[in-house]
Amino acid sequence: MKFFKKLLIVSVAVVVASGCKKLDIAPTDKFSDLTFWQVDANVYNALNNNYSLIYNSGLYFDAEAISDNAYSPSGDLNIIASGNATSQTGKFEGDWRNYYAAIKSCNIFLANIDKNKTLPPATIARLIAETRFIRAFEHFNLTKWYGDVPIVDHDGTPEEAQTIGRSPKAEVIKFVIDELEAAAAALPSKDAIPASENGRITKGAALALEARVLLYQGDRMADVVSICEKLMNDQGTNGNYSLETSYSALFSDPTINKTTNESILSLQYVPTRRTWQNFWDFAPRTVGGRVSNMAPTQELVDDYIMLNGKSIKETGSGYVETNPYINRDPRLTATVVYDRYNWVNGDNTSKTIYIKPGTDPVQPGLDEYSAGSQAASATAYYWRKYYDPGAQANFVSGNNLHLIRYAEILLDYAEAKQSLGQMDATVWNKTISALRSRAGFTDAGALSYPGNADMTNIIRRERRVELAMEGIRADDIRRWKTAETVMNGYIHGAKFSSDQGTDNGYIRVQLRKFDKNRDYLWAIPAHDTQLNNNLGQNPGYTK
Repeated sequence: MKFFKKLLIVSVAVVVASGCKKLDIAPTDKFSDLTFWQVDANVYNALNNNYSLIYNSGLYFDAEAISDNAYSPSGDLNIIASGNATSQTGKFEGDWRNYYAAIKSCNIFLANIDKNKTLPPATIARLIAETRFIRAFEHFNLTKWYGDVPIVDHDGTPEEAQTIGRSPKAEVIKFVIDELEAAAAALPSKDAIPASENGRITKGAALALEARVLLYQGDRMADVVSICEKLMNDQGTNGNYSLETSYSALFSDPTINKTTNESILSLQYVPTRRTWQNFWDFAPRTVGGRVSNMAPTQELVDDYIMLNGKSIKETGSGYVETNPYINRDPRLTATVVYDRYNWVNGDNTSKTIYIKPGTDPVQPGLDEYSAGSQAASATAYYWRKYYDPGAQANFVSGNNLHLIRYAEILLDYAEAKQSLGQMDATVWNKTISALRSRAGFTDAGALSYPGNADMTNIIRRERRVELAMEGIRADDIRRWKTAETVMNGYIHGAKFSSDQGTDNGYIRVQLRKFDKNRDYLWAIPAHDTQLNNNLGQNPGYTK
C-alpha cells in the first residue's frame, strides 16, 4: 500500500497548494492522482500491488492448525482451535483487515484505470478482469469465515466505512460468482500467454475458483460438474491442465513447482526477491528447523490408506500398529516426517530422523518427542511437504505456493458427481484412481472402482490427504458440518507408550472444543463493530 499512501500525500499537497485555483490542474514536476495512471508502468505497478495483497504464506499455512490436520502452540491459532476465541481475537481482526485492504486496493485500481489512454483496450480489459478476480477472491474468503459481510464494490469514503451494513451471504456469493464469470470472459487461457507471464490470473483460474465457490455452497453441484468439465475436457479454450507426474515435485522441485501444468493459480515467489520462510518452523531441528510451530496430527496420519486400498482399521488392510508407516499411501512420506524417517537433502545425502524418545544416537536428540518441549514437535511429527532443497539459509524459499491445482478440480468433480448420485467407474477412473496412480499406487484394490463402498467418505479422505498442508481442510470440515465432531475432543500425536489406558498410548496433544451454534462463523472484529454499529455481530459472540 506504499504507493497509495504516496498518492494520498501528493493529492493533499495539490489541494493545499492550489488555493482558489481549479483543482483539476495537475503539477508538471511530479505524479498526481491525475497523471499517475497515464503512465503504463505505473498501471502495472498498481496491478502488481494487487497481486501482492491477494494472499500470503501465513494465511495459506495457518488454516491447517485450525483444522484437525495440525496443531500449533501459537497464540491465536491455539485459541481458535481450542474454542476460546472471542471478538477480540487478533486473527479475526487481522484477516478481516487484510481482505478489505486488498479489496480497497482493487477498487482504487478499477476507479482509475480509465485514466490511462495509451494501453490498448484489450489490455485494459484484461487488467480489469484480473483485478475483479482478486476482489472476488477476497470477498469469498470473507464470507466463508464471517458469513454475512459488507460488499465493497467501489472505493468508498471513510464515512461509508463507518455506516455500511453486512449483506447476506447469498448476496455475497452471487456477487463473487458474477465477478468471476465476467472476469473469465475477458481473461486469456494460460496457453495463450507467453512464459514470461506465467503466474498471472487466467480464464482457467476464474473457472476453478468459481467451481470451488459453488462446491462450498452445496446446492449447485450440477454447475460444479459443468465448470469442472470445461477444465477437464474443453482444454483448448480454457487451458491445458494435467496432473504432474511426481506428487512431491509439485512442492519441492524448483522448476516443476513453477512450470507445472497442474498449477491453476499459485502465489508467486522469486528467490531472494520475494520469499517465504514458514518451513523453518515446520522442519525437524536436525535438518535446520528452528522450533516446531505447526505439527501434523495422528488423525491426519491415520487417514492415509494402505497400498492395497484399505483403511488402516479395515479388515485385511495389513496395518501393523508397531510398524505403522510401511505399505502406506506414498503421499504420507511426501507430506509427513515420522519416527525413523529417511530425510533426503537436495544434494541426495540423507539423514534418519529419530523422534521416539531416547533413540537418537546423538544426544540430546533434538527431534525427539518430549512432553512440554518448546522446540520439538508436540505431536512427534514434522512436515516434509513444501521442503525446498534449493532454499537459502533458514529455509528462505522462492518456490510458489499452490492456491488451486488441477487435482482439486478432479476432487471437486468427484464430490459433485457423488452428491448428484452419478459416481461410477468412469468418473472414478478420471478422478480418484488417477490421483492414486500418480501418487504411486499400483494395487488394483486401490485403483479399481469400489462399487458399493462408502464413496462419500472415500472422496473426503482422498481430498484430505491429497490437499494436506494447502489450507483446504479447515474449509472442508466447516462446509461438511463435520467440524463439530472432528474439532471436539483431544487431538493426538504418535504412539510411543505401551499404556493402553489413556487413548491407547497415543500422545494427547490438545483438548479442542467446537460449538456448532457459534464456531462455524468467526466473530466480526470488536474494533470494527465499535466503529460501525451497522455491522452487528455473529451469534455467540459479544461486540
